Amino acid sequence: MNIFKLILNTLPRPYLIKLSYLVSPILTLYLKGDRYTDPIDGKSFKKFLPYGYGEQRPNVLSPSTLSLERHRLMWLYLKNKTNFFTAKKKVLHMAPEQCFLPIFKKMKNLDYTTADLYSPIVDVKADILDLPFKDNNFDVVFCNHVLEHIDDDAKAMSELHRVLKPNGMGIFQVPQDLSLKKTYEDSNMISAEERKKHFGQYDHVRIYGNDYFNRLRNIGFKVDEIDYSKTIPDELADKYRLTKGEILPVCFKK
Repeated sequence: MNIFKLILNTLPRPYLIKLSYLVSPILTLYLKGDRYTDPIDGKSFKKFLPYGYGEQRPNVLSPSTLSLERHRLMWLYLKNKTNFFTAKKKVLHMAPEQCFLPIFKKMKNLDYTTADLYSPIVDVKADILDLPFKDNNFDVVFCNHVLEHIDDDAKAMSELHRVLKPNGMGIFQVPQDLSLKKTYEDSNMISAEERKKHFGQYDHVRIYGNDYFNRLRNIGFKVDEIDYSKTIPDELADKYRLTKGEILPVCFKK
């Protein structure tokens, strides 16, 4: 597993996605069990895999879908608290996560578009600072773990707001330190080494604090700070390998 850890943390994302198609079925068979379950595909395992930049989080990466804690939390929220899986919806998914993309693509109720500036697997090559979509175009927009990479995150948020329909829903997860009242950022940190040291990853430009939700509100979103893990019994949260206390930023266009 040490070799697998090294691959997960050093291989560029496009190659990691391609490799996952080959590696995941092997890991699924090898780790098959009944201790932990990925709610996205319902498969169970004796343990999950470690994951993390620098310091590894043990037992968090699903061998089958390659989902992490945040992905499984969002899935459960969508499944149990929204009509995402049943109602007709036009969806934009920025930088789509591999654990969601093939499933959402097959859902007959969705008109599903994926977009990213660099990914080779998306439908539309698009800069989040200048999205090539009409105003008020999508019922749902997902943009998770993207904004921490963007220098002008207010502009990116404005673009997400612009393309979302009135009363539409967005989920915009970010790495967040809830112990920080204010987001920590410094435009002078430009080297990969400095950014890794200060922001936790070489390509991050900030660590969002508690003010993240108000930054979204300042753009015009109505933001619900949903601690959905709080509603899930501890035993089930452990079985699904969720992080207790993680807040889902569920946003609506007024």
